[in-house]
Amino acid sequence: MPRFSPRTKVATVSALTALGALASLGTATAAEPALNGEWAPFTRCPVDAPAMLAADGFDKTPQCVVSTSAGGSIKLGKTTVVTGRTNLQIGVVQNTDGTSSVVAPPSGALVADSATVPGGLLGLMCPSDIPVITALCETLENSSLNKITATMESVGAPYAFDQTAGVLTDLPIVALPVRIHLENPLLGGKCYIGSASHPIVLRPKNLDYPEFGMSLFQGNGTPDESGEMSRINLTGATQSDSTFAVPAATGCGLNIGLINAAVNAKTGLPSASGNNNLTLDNTQTHLTGLNAPGTVAPDAGRVLSENWHSAVR
Repeated sequence: MPRFSPRTKVATVSALTALGALASLGTATAAEPALNGEWAPFTRCPVDAPAMLAADGFDKTPQCVVSTSAGGSIKLGKTTVVTGRTNLQIGVVQNTDGTSSVVAPPSGALVADSATVPGGLLGLMCPSDIPVITALCETLENSSLNKITATMESVGAPYAFDQTAGVLTDLPIVALPVRIHLENPLLGGKCYIGSASHPIVLRPKNLDYPEFGMSLFQGNGTPDESGEMSRINLTGATQSDSTFAVPAATGCGLNIGLINAAVNAKTGLPSASGNNNLTLDNTQTHLTGLNAPGTVAPDAGRVLSENWHSAVR
């Protein structure tokens, strides 16, 4: 194990702080549109994606799906984090053979609030017998640099969507590839658990039956019992998954993994399937589409897109 002088330790801490502060400067994202009436939850439905527009209404039927939760928790290895609001939105093309394909919005299927990691960096990587990490730990006590946030991000389009599973229990509803972004000035800007090539794949399922409801509306979102659009509402269920595996953290510290080992050792990563858990409380799931897509074939996808745009306020 190499030894570091006090001057080297101080320089390392200073470099991590400076580079991490630069990496923490994010870019603004475009505001989501406000939609009228029954269209309101579907702010990111990818109605203009080629696969959605090409859905004819006979062999392929386009739909929009949104599922939200105000909060829950996720356990990764030895660490449990209380999560904030999650918002999953996808386009779905249903095929006549019972299969379906999923289309993700340009911004990614999942948008989630950041959550605070208990104990911050002190809890995530301290104590440690790695000299550089020991120096970092000594600087963190009672420091504002201790706070660390975790944000779940999409890293690819969801797949294996099962509409029937949404109204039942104990069946995976969709497969969702994600990564966890750990953010703190000392971690740098590229500290992730999971990646596009090795994602965490969540497969949430209902633990209890959701409340079922249905509404009809005009193309612009106005409620109407004779409207051309319908919306299915599945609300109140708790969703969970304990089948996913979690890879090791990478890129933590100077964006080159200087403190990967300490983070992984303290949090118990990588972590095999069965040792991790996701819980989403009081989920609100909505699915919408044309009542009779065959009547506008082969233009069902185009009509769905026009209806969505007509509802933008």
